[in-house]
Amino acid sequence: MDFVTLFLIVSAFFTASAQQIQSNVSRGSSLTPTTNSTWLSHSGLYAFGFYKQGNDYAVGIFIAGIPEKTVVWTANRDGLPVSNNTTLLFASDGRLVLQMGQEQLAVVAESSGSASASMLNSGNFVIYDSDRGIIWQSFDHPTDTLLPSQRLLAGHELFSSISDTDHSTGIFRLKMQNDGNLVQYPVDTPDTAPYAYFATSAGGFGDNGTLNFDADGHLYLLNATSFNIRNLTDGGYPTKETIYLMRIDVDGIFRLYSHNLTQNGNWSIVWSSSSDVCDPKGLCGLNSFCVSYDQEAECLCFPGFEMVNEGNRTAGCGRSFSAEGCNNKNEDIKYSFEEVANITWEDVSYSVLSVPSKESCEQACLEDCNCEAALFKDRTCSKQRLPLRYGRRTQTDSNIAFIKVSISTPTTLQNLSDGDWGLGGCWTIEMGRGWFG
Repeated sequence: MDFVTLFLIVSAFFTASAQQIQSNVSRGSSLTPTTNSTWLSHSGLYAFGFYKQGNDYAVGIFIAGIPEKTVVWTANRDGLPVSNNTTLLFASDGRLVLQMGQEQLAVVAESSGSASASMLNSGNFVIYDSDRGIIWQSFDHPTDTLLPSQRLLAGHELFSSISDTDHSTGIFRLKMQNDGNLVQYPVDTPDTAPYAYFATSAGGFGDNGTLNFDADGHLYLLNATSFNIRNLTDGGYPTKETIYLMRIDVDGIFRLYSHNLTQNGNWSIVWSSSSDVCDPKGLCGLNSFCVSYDQEAECLCFPGFEMVNEGNRTAGCGRSFSAEGCNNKNEDIKYSFEEVANITWEDVSYSVLSVPSKESCEQACLEDCNCEAALFKDRTCSKQRLPLRYGRRTQTDSNIAFIKVSISTPTTLQNLSDGDWGLGGCWTIEMGRGWFG
């Protein structure tokens, strides 16, 4: 199939007219959500401008040349969506701004002194000076996605989105570290090994490593001297009528996708950083644990805890009973421990004991009012306070967990105080199934 035929096929998917397909955008040009809403690339495949988000609109770049419009970059991703009377203006001073009437809402690109802009066929939105030198480009400010020819530079990160329909910053990040190692972490954690849940183990090859992406689906790491540190994918995938993108998904796994432009199907997964959907740390919130069912992640509460928000699995679980502190003992409240097999969580033990049996570990925790949970393995008993973080079930791990529960009359959730949550009141999405091994 030649390029002209392919172009006609792609163009058939558009609602935009041929007059809107342009490569040069001059100062003074503007877009609105309801009329003239995008600037298209010459091929018509990529669009820069407004796209629907809920009942309002966001600004970004999306693949317009397929039925399943796919957002690949979002401007001001943590700002509020805008209404249909907002204007995106390539202002006379060269900046790209959002405004409502005469009120400026946000600066999309700080590009003072620019002369023109262009939505390129690569999916890169570029702003030029009067000599056609690039002074700003979307490829330098990735959000959750990389496109072919785009690089992730040393010290830079991709952040997942909150959901498939809300492209605000989510809870996972992919960082190209200065040591040449590509690592995934939860947000708001240090760049240290205990928090990583994926790493290329390619560190130590020098500063200024980059993640690179070729048109044939080749993902690879280069160091500052362009030496290939590691291939994530071998590449060589079909390029005829096929496009690729790489994204850190909402669930914390980053994947390589392909899409055939001549077919109406969905994106296909070519490669992923993990085959275990429970690998991403923090997918399930505090005091809950992740279980994989048919390649779907499910978050369950530990015994003695209950969910509160079924729509937010990252929010965690809160206690279903009132637990007395060590300085305020109530003899009417009795405790026991529930046993849960094959469970791990973040090890922040305050006491580690050598004990002969799991029963000894349970008894040691029961006699210690500070002990809220314990892990027993290989005659080692690790006591822990709440909250329990990064919980997951793995059938290959022989850990046995003990969780403090009340054997008195439980307090209802509505009567719980803030202190009963084990750190600030946290919840999860699922409970009551698969507690015991």
